[in-house]
Amino acid sequence: MKLLLNIKKENDDLGKQVNNLANILSLTTFLKHFTLLLLLMGSMGIKAQDLPYSNGKKYILGDITVSGNTSFSEQTIIAYSGLSKGKELAIPGEEIGDAIKKLWNSKLFSDIEVYITAIEGNVAYLEIKLSDLPQLNELKVNGVKKGKKEGIIKDNKLNKGVKVTENLMTTTKNFLIKKYKKEGYLNTKVHINTIEVKDSVQTARVNMVLNIDKGEKVKIKDIVFTGNDVLSDKYLRKSMKGTKKINRLRILKRSKFIDSAYQADLSKVVDKYKENGYRDARIVSDSIIYNDDKTISLQIDVNEGSQYTFGDIKFIGNTVYSNEQLTRMLRIRKGDTYNGVLLQKRIADNSKPDADDITNLYQNYGYLFSSINPVEVSAANNVIDMEIRISEGKPAYFNSVSVVGNDKTNDHVIYREIRTRPGQLYSKANVVRTVRELGQLGFFDAQEISPNFNNPNPNEGTIDMEYSVKETGSSQIELQGGYGGGGFIGTLGLSFNNFSIKNILNKDAYKPIPMGDGQKLALRLQASRFYQTYSFSFSEPWLGGKRPVQFSTSISQTKQFLYDYRTRNADKSKSFNITGITFGLAKRLQVPDDFFVLSQAISFQRYDLNNYNTGLFTFGNGYANNLSYTIGLSRDNTSVDPIYPTGGSKFGVTAKLSIPYSLFDGVDYAQLKEDRAKANTDRNSAELARIDQERYKWLEFYKINFKGDWYTQVFKDLVLRPSVEFGFLGAYNNDRGVIPFERFFLGGDGLGTYSLDGRETIALRGYPNQSLSDQDGGAIYNKFSLELRYPITLKASAKIYGLTFLEGGASYNSFRDYNPFDIKRSAGLGIRIFMPAFGLLGIDFGYGFDSLPGETKKNGWETHFIIGQQF
Repeated sequence: MKLLLNIKKENDDLGKQVNNLANILSLTTFLKHFTLLLLLMGSMGIKAQDLPYSNGKKYILGDITVSGNTSFSEQTIIAYSGLSKGKELAIPGEEIGDAIKKLWNSKLFSDIEVYITAIEGNVAYLEIKLSDLPQLNELKVNGVKKGKKEGIIKDNKLNKGVKVTENLMTTTKNFLIKKYKKEGYLNTKVHINTIEVKDSVQTARVNMVLNIDKGEKVKIKDIVFTGNDVLSDKYLRKSMKGTKKINRLRILKRSKFIDSAYQADLSKVVDKYKENGYRDARIVSDSIIYNDDKTISLQIDVNEGSQYTFGDIKFIGNTVYSNEQLTRMLRIRKGDTYNGVLLQKRIADNSKPDADDITNLYQNYGYLFSSINPVEVSAANNVIDMEIRISEGKPAYFNSVSVVGNDKTNDHVIYREIRTRPGQLYSKANVVRTVRELGQLGFFDAQEISPNFNNPNPNEGTIDMEYSVKETGSSQIELQGGYGGGGFIGTLGLSFNNFSIKNILNKDAYKPIPMGDGQKLALRLQASRFYQTYSFSFSEPWLGGKRPVQFSTSISQTKQFLYDYRTRNADKSKSFNITGITFGLAKRLQVPDDFFVLSQAISFQRYDLNNYNTGLFTFGNGYANNLSYTIGLSRDNTSVDPIYPTGGSKFGVTAKLSIPYSLFDGVDYAQLKEDRAKANTDRNSAELARIDQERYKWLEFYKINFKGDWYTQVFKDLVLRPSVEFGFLGAYNNDRGVIPFERFFLGGDGLGTYSLDGRETIALRGYPNQSLSDQDGGAIYNKFSLELRYPITLKASAKIYGLTFLEGGASYNSFRDYNPFDIKRSAGLGIRIFMPAFGLLGIDFGYGFDSLPGETKKNGWETHFIIGQQF
C-alpha cells in the first residue's frame, strides 16, 4: 500500500498537511489509528492542513523511485528535487515540501505526486510520480497575414518545443487582444485550442491552433463634449490630433480609434484649456458608446473652471541676468490671459533642443546645473502671481571630451567637427551643433548620435562629454538609373565618401579600401542614348587639416549625341566630345554666421564637334573652349540627418562667369552679326560655319542660379519641404548672342544632371525627360515645388520615407518670353529608400496637368525611377 503525500499543486497545502499527519507515526501505526484519527478530527473540527510540521518524525531516506509519463531520467529528477538516499529528514517536514516546490518551479511538469512506498524502522522509501508538460509540436495561426505570423511567434515565444502551460496560453491571448486594441481593433477575439499528438514518441506533445479574429477597425462616428460652455466642441475636437471623427473630405487624418492616441488627446484637450486661461480645467469622465452601425461615439465630460490672468511675475535668485533681460525672454506680461503651456515652453521647451527659452539662455552660457521653477504664489480673484525661482549654480566647464563608436573614421576627422573642447565653458548650443555637424558628415547614423553627460560635478563645476556614434556604410556601389520619355539613363560607379588618400599605397589599409580621413573619391560611368560620360573626382574637406576649407577637383570625358526633337531620339552620326577639368575651393564663413559657405572654382572644357549642327550654330566640325570662374554663396542649417532633414533650410546662389573676350579680342561682332544674317539669307552654309566658329572659339557668357529649400515639421515627423529654383543664362555682348552651351533642360526625373558641358537637367515630374525645353535647351527657367514627406523607418540599415508633391515650372529662350506664372504643373506621390551601400532608390508617379510643347492634350501619368544617390 502506498501513502500519498501530495496529489496536486492546487491542493499543495492540504496535501502537505495530510503528509504531516500521515507520517507522524510509522506506516503500521498510521494504519492502526487512521480511522480513529479521522473520527477525532471530525468531532473536534481539526483540519488536516492545520497540523504543524513539528509533529514530523525523523527518517533516513532509502531508495527513491520515479514513475509516470516523463522523458527525464530518474537521476535528473531526483537530483533536481534535492532529495538523496541516506539523507535524514522529517516526514512530514519542510524537505518534502521544498522538493515538490522545486519540481513545480521548473515549469516542466503538469502533475506531481509523492508516495511513501514503505517504512522499515527508521528508513522511509519514496516514489515520485509525475507527468511532463506537453511540448508544442506545431502552431497554426489563423486570421492574420503570413508576414505577421513570425512576429506573433517571436513576441509570445511560441517556438516548437516550448512547454505549453495554461499561463502561456492566457498570456498569449491577453497580449494579442491588447496589441490589436491599441491598433484600433476594439472587438478582437482570440481563441486557442490544443490537440494532443498521439504517435510513437513518448514525449507529451500538442498541436496548437491560434484563431485571431481582429474584426474591423472601429471608426469614430462622433466626439461629444459635455460641460463645455466656453470652448466649443469643434474647437476641442481640433485639438485632438490623433483622434478624429468620420469626415469623408479628410485624407491625411484617420477616423479609426487608437487608444494610445486617444489618451494623449485627452491631455491635449486639457492643455487647450490651459492655453486659454482655464488652468483648473480637467476631464471629469470619458466613455465609449458602441453604435448599432459598428462605429463608436466618444463622450467626454469636462469641468472648465474659471479663466485666470497673469498677475505679477517676479524672478527670484537671478544674478547672471537682470529682471529686464529675463522678462524680455519670457515675453509674458501682467494682464495676459493665463497660459500654462506657453509659460512652460518659455521656461523650458522640451520639444526643441535649441529653443529660445530661459533654460537655454542659462545653459548656452555655462550654467548646466541651473534649475528654473515657476511657482504660483497667489491666485486671488483669478489673478495668478508668479515667482520664477532660479538656482543658477556654478558655471560648468568641460573636463574631458571623447567619442566612442567610430571604428573606421579616424579621431581627428571627428574632433575637428566638435565644438566642445576640454576646459571650455559649457554651451548647450555647441552640443546641439556638434550633433548636427557629425550627422551631416554622412559617416554615422544621424538618428543614433547621442551626447552623453558623464560625471557631472555641481560642486566643482565640471562635466565629462562623450559623443556616441554608430558607423554606417559610407562607400557606395553607385547604380543609378531612370526612365522617362527621353529613355533610360544609367550610371555605374564607385563612390567612397570616407576615403584616406594618404594610405592608398599602404596595403594593410585596404579593408577593403583605405578609409577614415573623410575624403571623397568617385569614379563614374554615365550613359544614355544621348551621351556617355567618364569622370573622376576627389575632394578634401579640410585642406591642410586646420581650417574647414574644402578642395575639390574633377576630370571628365564626355561624348554627346544630337537630340532629334521630332523623334526624341539620338542621332549618333552627330556628336561632340567634351574634355573637362575643374579645381575648386570652398570656405566656411564666420559672418553673418558659420552656416554660410563661400565657394569658388575654375573650370576648363574643350568641345570638339563632329557633324554636330543645331539651330543655334552651324559649324558641324570644329571646336570651342570654355574657361570659366564660378563663385557661390550657400547656407545650410538643416537638422541632423542629411537624408531626412526635419527642420532648417538650405539655399545657394551661384554665378558662373567667362572672360568678356569681346572687350579686347578686336572682333567687330555687330558686323559679324550682319554677315551671319546675310549668309543665312543666301543659305551659304560654309560662311555660316566660319562665322559661328569665330563666335564660339572661346565661349563668352554669364550664368546665375538660385535654389532654396525649407523644411518644417508639420506634425511629429511629417515634414513639409517647399522649394524654389531659378536659372538665367546671359551674354555680355548682345551682338555675339547667348551661347548654345550651358543651357537648361527641364522635365522628367532629373537624372541627366551632368554639367561637363555646363548643361543642367532639371527634374519636373509628370513629364518626359527634357520635354519642356526646346531642342537646344532654354536660357531661363524657374521651378516651384511643394513636397510632404513622412518616414516609414529611419534605421541605419535603411531609411524609407513616402512623399507627395506639387510641382510647376517652365523654361524660356529669352526674357521676352519669360512669364513666371505660365508654368507646366504636376502632382503625384512617391517613395524613397536609402541604403548605405547603394544610395538613394525611389519611384515617383507624377501626373502632368498640362500639354507638352506642340501638343494639346494633358500629358497625364509618368513613372520615374531613381536608382542610386544623385550628386
